[in-house]
Amino acid sequence: MTDFSIGLLGIGAMFVLLILRMPVGMAMLAVGFFGTWMLNGFRSANALMVTEAFSHVSNYNLTVIPLFILMGNIASVAGFSRGLYEAAFAWVGRAPGGLASASVLGCAAFSAVSGSSVATAVTIGKVALPEMARFNYAPGLATGAVAAGGTLGFLIPPSTGFVIYAILTEQSIGQLFMSGILPGLLLTALFIATVTIISLRNPEAGPRGAYIPFSEKMAAGLRAAPLLGVIIISIGGIYLGVFTPVEAAGIGAGLVLIMALFTGKLNWSTGSKAVGDTVRTTAMLFLIIIGAAVLNPFLSMTQLPARLGEAMTTMGLGPYGVLFLIVVAYLILGMFMDGLAMLVVTVPIFYPIMMQMGFDPIWFGVVAVIMIEMGMITPPVGMNVFVVKGIARDVPMSTIFKGVLPFWFAMAVCLFLIVIFPQIALVIPQAMF
Repeated sequence: MTDFSIGLLGIGAMFVLLILRMPVGMAMLAVGFFGTWMLNGFRSANALMVTEAFSHVSNYNLTVIPLFILMGNIASVAGFSRGLYEAAFAWVGRAPGGLASASVLGCAAFSAVSGSSVATAVTIGKVALPEMARFNYAPGLATGAVAAGGTLGFLIPPSTGFVIYAILTEQSIGQLFMSGILPGLLLTALFIATVTIISLRNPEAGPRGAYIPFSEKMAAGLRAAPLLGVIIISIGGIYLGVFTPVEAAGIGAGLVLIMALFTGKLNWSTGSKAVGDTVRTTAMLFLIIIGAAVLNPFLSMTQLPARLGEAMTTMGLGPYGVLFLIVVAYLILGMFMDGLAMLVVTVPIFYPIMMQMGFDPIWFGVVAVIMIEMGMITPPVGMNVFVVKGIARDVPMSTIFKGVLPFWFAMAVCLFLIVIFPQIALVIPQAMF
């Protein structure tokens, strides 16, 4: 059996393990370890696993993961997310579909704290969905707005998706964070436009909220100002070069912790829950990183990425034709795999091809993340759809999937614009560095 055949066998085995619900990190670790054993022997496989696991877990830059996750968890258990949602509703609630638009804005703001799509959908969904039900919003619009808005957590910095992409491709975490700002704002605007169009076509689906005086709008904004200030300090500090992403994570987590203690919203029970959730999520992400670190050398030894790149090049499709094939592959994989699994499985294969085609690595990171976001609301898996279903138990799954469909097309428009105008993703990181 040739090395290339062993590589194909390994990829097939990994998909089988994922279908059998083995954790993503363990599936990659198993395939990488046993594949290297078949190619180079047990001693080489064991040395690879030990050295790669230690070198990646001890990577100082990965400290951003637990710190940003802790920041989001403290903000969630302290109830700061409700302040973000109430401020958004005060300012846009009067517009058609105002509650749904406020949910999208709340998701965008909380994404800049949590860095997790699932955490964003759960946190904002628990606040927004009961309110939209009280105002008789169409279940599809309400759940679709929250499920789609939650995906912003994977794009708007600090994004765990960008951190993992940076580790897999050895790119700058700071540049990737900055590259997600304008696409994140663009996608937020497209989601709000989608809500507005749906509500204008069917006013009963998204009725306008009550009139709120300007003084109450300002009061709601002031209540959300401290957390918004933490976001501006963290992300703005990275942009201005005042501190690194790791330092920004530490400062952000420390400020949110001080706010929660000062307002009396953090006690032993909520603090323990925040720390426990942080440890569990960090362990899961680090296992994925270790698994990818062991899998990638195995794939390189089999020459699978290089052979696949050569095959795509010889087809004569050109750079954008190859990009189209990769987009189609992401769409298909999104029907069956969760976001992180897609990221760590595909980037080691697609990244060398994109570099061979002359695309910018930071730009491709944004494209890959948006494609993975689309997978989060694509049936039959759609991780965020299942998360929202857990909150809105009385809404049928088919209704939620129909509700997210217009937002899926909004994501497609965003992706198209970033492909046509790459500077949307690159202007800020290029200005920084």
